[in-house]
Amino acid sequence: MVHAFVMAKTAAGSSEELLAKITAMDAVEEAHVVAGEWDIIAEVDAEEVHDVLGASSSGIQRFDGVLDTKTYISMSD
Repeated sequence: MVHAFVMAKTAAGSSEELLAKITAMDAVEEAHVVAGEWDIIAEVDAEEVHDVLGASSSGIQRFDGVLDTKTYISMSD
């Protein structure tokens, strides 16, 4: 199992709507609107690294209103 965090920057006023879409994704365990450089942080669990990257690039990045993402793969259990 691969555990990762995906940070997303969103267009003004779209964080709550995007949070609902991101949370509904199968690979997403939790997601939160946060203050700071990023607007949403999603916690992702998947079988393989490829699946995490798919959730980010084929999922989160494709939602209208997502301006940028950054994915961090967890190195600990």
